[in-house]
Amino acid sequence: MTMPGRRSSTYTRLLRHGFTDPSASEHLLDAPELAAVRADPVLLEALGATADPDSALLGLVRLLEAQPGETARHELLDTLIAAKPLRDRLLGVLGASTALADHLARHPGDWQALVTYEPRDLHPGVPEFARALAEADDPVALRVAYRRCLLSLAARDVCGTTDLAQTAAELADLATATLRAALALAEAAAPEDAALCRLAVIAMGKCGGHELNYVSDVDVIFVAEPAGPAEGTEETRALQAATRLASHLMRICSETTVEGSIWPVDANLRPEGRNGPLVRTLSSHLAYYQRWAKTWEFQALLKARPVAGDDELGAAYLDAVSPLVWEAAERENFVADVQKMRRRVIDNIPAAELERELKLAPGGLRDVEFAVQLLQLVHGRSDMSLRSRTTLDALAALAAGGYVGRTDAEQLDAAYRFLRTMEHRIQLHRLRRTHLVPEDEADLRRLGRSLGLRTDPVAALTREWKRHAGVVRRLHEKLFYRPLLDAVAQLAPGEARLSPGAARERLVALGYADPAAALRHLEALASGVSRKAAIQRTLLPVLLGWFADSADPDAGLLNFRKVSDALGQTPWYLRLLRDEGAAAENLARVLSAGRMTPDLLMRAPEAVALLGDGGGRRHGVGLAPRSRERLEQEIIAAVGRAENAEQAVTAARGVRRRELFRTAAADIVGSYGTEETPVEADQGALVDLVGGAISDITAATLAGTLRAVVREHWGDTLPTRFAIIGMGRFGGHELGYGSDADVLFVHEPREGVDETEAGRAANAVVTEMRRLLQFPSTDPPLLIDADLRPEGKSGPLVRTLTSYAAYYRRWSLGWEAQALLRAEPVAGDTGLGARFVELIDPLRYPRGGLGEDAIREIRRLKARMEVERLPRGADPTLHTKLGRGGLSDVEWTVQLMQMRHGHEVPELRTTRTRAGLEAAREAGLLSAEDAATLDEAWVLATRVRNAVMLVRGRAGDTFPSDARELAAVGRYLGYGPGHVGDMLDDYRRTTRLARAVAESLFYDA
Repeated sequence: MTMPGRRSSTYTRLLRHGFTDPSASEHLLDAPELAAVRADPVLLEALGATADPDSALLGLVRLLEAQPGETARHELLDTLIAAKPLRDRLLGVLGASTALADHLARHPGDWQALVTYEPRDLHPGVPEFARALAEADDPVALRVAYRRCLLSLAARDVCGTTDLAQTAAELADLATATLRAALALAEAAAPEDAALCRLAVIAMGKCGGHELNYVSDVDVIFVAEPAGPAEGTEETRALQAATRLASHLMRICSETTVEGSIWPVDANLRPEGRNGPLVRTLSSHLAYYQRWAKTWEFQALLKARPVAGDDELGAAYLDAVSPLVWEAAERENFVADVQKMRRRVIDNIPAAELERELKLAPGGLRDVEFAVQLLQLVHGRSDMSLRSRTTLDALAALAAGGYVGRTDAEQLDAAYRFLRTMEHRIQLHRLRRTHLVPEDEADLRRLGRSLGLRTDPVAALTREWKRHAGVVRRLHEKLFYRPLLDAVAQLAPGEARLSPGAARERLVALGYADPAAALRHLEALASGVSRKAAIQRTLLPVLLGWFADSADPDAGLLNFRKVSDALGQTPWYLRLLRDEGAAAENLARVLSAGRMTPDLLMRAPEAVALLGDGGGRRHGVGLAPRSRERLEQEIIAAVGRAENAEQAVTAARGVRRRELFRTAAADIVGSYGTEETPVEADQGALVDLVGGAISDITAATLAGTLRAVVREHWGDTLPTRFAIIGMGRFGGHELGYGSDADVLFVHEPREGVDETEAGRAANAVVTEMRRLLQFPSTDPPLLIDADLRPEGKSGPLVRTLTSYAAYYRRWSLGWEAQALLRAEPVAGDTGLGARFVELIDPLRYPRGGLGEDAIREIRRLKARMEVERLPRGADPTLHTKLGRGGLSDVEWTVQLMQMRHGHEVPELRTTRTRAGLEAAREAGLLSAEDAATLDEAWVLATRVRNAVMLVRGRAGDTFPSDARELAAVGRYLGYGPGHVGDMLDDYRRTTRLARAVAESLFYDA
C-alpha cells in the first residue's frame, strides 16, 4: 500500500510516459484484468507513445470490458503483448480518436480488423473497400461497416504507414465505395425506380479530387437519363425516379443513428444550387453551363469525377463538361471573379473564429487550393499535364512546368501537408466536421503529440502552425495575384504576345502610375524568340508582383530594364535570376526601394552577382558585410597594382561603391523581407549592420587613399608619422548612407626630420586625399570633414601630437571634450593613433567627473543648438537629428553620462551610442525602461535617415514631402500601403517618450 503523501512507482512511471492524469490511470490499472498491462513495461511505453495516453488507456479498458467473455479478453491481451504492429495500431487509434474508441466499445470484435495486414491492404482501393462493405444489407449495417473500414484506415494513418496524400486518397476511395453501396441499397429498396432511369453520381470537391477529409461533406452532382429512349413523359418519369433514388442515397449517408452518420452528402454545387432540381439530364446540365454558369462553378467542375451509378453516363458527363472547364479562363473578368470569391469567403468567417480557422482564413488550406486552381485554369488550357484533380499532384505539375518556382512549390507542399494533417487529427478525435483549431490546452497537447511534437507540444504546435500559415499566406498572395494572369487569360492558347488593354488594367491595379511606359518596358524585355526573352517572360510575372509590393513599382520595372539591357548578354546574369531563389526577389526589392541603390548598381551592373542565393548565408551569397581587415587588404592590393595615385584611388572608390551597394542591398532585403527570409525582427541589428559596415568601408577607403598618396609623392615612407582619427558618427561606427567622414589629422615628425618639412608633407597628404576622394567620377564622392579640429575651420588642418596636447591643455572648450568622446583611430600609424587616444582620455573622461559649471555649459549649449540650428519651418516633432526625442537628445544624454561617470565606469568608455546606453543601464545610471525608450527612438531616427537617403538618393534629416517617397520610407520601415499616417504617428509617439526621458536625465539629474 502506498503511504499517504508518497507517489507509487506506477504513478511515477505513468507520469514519465506522458500521462496527464496519472492518478486516474493508476486506478484503471488496478483492475485485475489489466494486471498484464501494469506489469508489462512495453505496453506502458506503447501507451505513452500515443497522442493521448490517458484516452488510450481508458479506451483499452472499455474495449476489454466489452469483450464477450474471458477467453476473448485474454485473446486481445495476448495479441497486444505479443504483436507489436497490432499494439501500435490499436493504441494509436485509441489515443487519437474517442469516436473510434466508442465504436470499438459498441463493436468489441472489430479490433480483429487490425490484426493482420496483407500487402495489398496497405493501400486499399475502391474494390477492397467495396468488398468490406458488401455484406451491409441495411443503412445501419453500412454505417458499422464504414466505421470498421475507417478504423483500419485511421490505424495506418496514425502509425505513419500512409502519408497525408495516401490517407486522403483512401478516404476518397472509401467514400466512393460507400456511395456505391448506398446507391445499391436505394435501388434495392425501389427496384421500379432503378428500372426507369440511368443515374450517375459525380463526386466534386475533395472527394472528386481524391483528397477527402475524415469528416467532410461529400459534394456530388446527380445526372440521369431514361433507361430507354428519351421521349416526353419517359424523361420526366426517369428524372422523378432518379430524384427519389438520389434522395434516398443522401439519407442513407447523412442520417444520424446510434452509430452516428457516415457524412452529409451535399448536392449544392449542382446548377442553380439548392434552388435547382436535384437531378438533371446531361443536356440540361450542358445548357445551364453554356448559358448561365458563373466562374466559380467551372472552378468547382475542375474536380468532377464519376464515382457511382451508370459508368457510361458518368463518362459522358465528364467528356461534355471538361472542355467548358478549360475554356473558363477566357471568360471576361475571370481572374477578378475568382479573387472576389476568395475574398468573400474570408469576409464571411466569424470574427471570433478567424484566428483559429484552419481552412478558410488567410494562410489556410483554401489559399493553397485557390492559388493552384487558378493557375491550373489559366495554363491548363494548353498544358494537359496540369489537369489533375488533386491539389498536391497539380502543384507538382505546376512546378515541373515552370509555372511555380521549385522552392515555392516545395514550401506550399510542406505547408499544405502539415495543415491538412492538423485538420485530419482534429476531425479524427471525435469524428466531427470542423476546421477550427481547438482552444483547450489538453486538446492542443493531444494534437501536437499526434503530429510528432513531443517536446512542449502546445508551444511547438502553435509555432509550426503559424510558420506554415505564414508561408501559405505569403505565397498565396504571390501566386493568386500573379500580375499578368488576367492578361494571359484573355489570350488564345499559344498566343505569345500580351493583350495591351488587359495588361494595362492589371498594371494599374498593381499600382503602376504609368502603365503605358510599363508596357513598353515589358515589350522590350519579353518580345522575341531569344533565350534571354524566354527567361525574362518566365521571370517578369513574379518580378512585377515584387515591384508592386514597393511604393514605386514603375521605378523598379524601369531599373530592371536598364540592368537587363546592360547585362542581358552576360551568360551568368539571367541564369542567376532564374536558378537562384533569392537573387530575383532581392534584385526586385533593391531596384524598387528608392534611387540610391539603383544608381550604385547602374554604375557597375555586375554587382547583381552579390544578390545570389547564399548557400546558408543570411541575406544571399554576397550580402553579409565584409570585415574591415578584408576590405583594407583588397584596397591596399588594388592600390599596389595601380600606376599612379589617381588610378589607385579610383580603384579604392570602386570598392567603396560596391560595398555601399552590398550594405544597402542587405539593409533593404532585411527590411522588406523575402519569401524565405522574414522581415528582420530586430531593427537595431539592421542599424548596427549599416553603421558598422559603412564605417569600415570608409576607414578602408581612407587607408588605401593614404597609401596611394604617400607612395606617389614620397615612396614608401612619409617624412612624418601620420594618423587619421575618426570623429562623430565615423568614430562611433554609426555612419549612415549620407554621412560625411568627420576626422582629425595628427602627425609626428620622424627622427631627424625638420618639423616645418614634416608639417608641409602632412598638409600635402590631406589636401591630395581630399582632392582625390572628391574628384568627379562615376563613383560617389567621400567628403572629409575636419571641422571638429581645434579652433574649428580657423585652425590648422593638421597638427602634431604635441600641438594637440598644448591646445587641449590650455584652450580646449567643453564641446571639444564632448566631441572627443567619439574619437577613434581609423587609418594611418597605429602607434600614433594609440598615443592620441592616451592624450585625450583624461579630457573626455575627467577624473572626478564634470563640475557643475561644465554641466551647465553643456546644457546651455544644447538648448542654444536646438534653437539656432533647427531649419526654419522644420517640424520639430519629425526632425530626426535636432527634433524632439531625436538623435541629438539621445546622444547628448548618453555623452553627459559618459563624461560624468566614465572615469569610474570603464564600460562607459565607448564611442558607440547604443553600447554607451547599455553600459549606463548596467551601471544603474538609468532604468531598463528608460534605456529601452531612448534606444528605440535612436534606432528609429537612424532608420529614417537611412531610409531618406535610400529613397531620395540624397541625405535628409526629416521625412520627405512627396507622397510616393514618403510611402517608400514607410515600406522600408515595415508599414504597408495606406499606413503612412500610422508611421508618422508612431514616430511622434516614440520620440515624444524619448524626449521626456532625455529631459529628465539631461536637465534634472
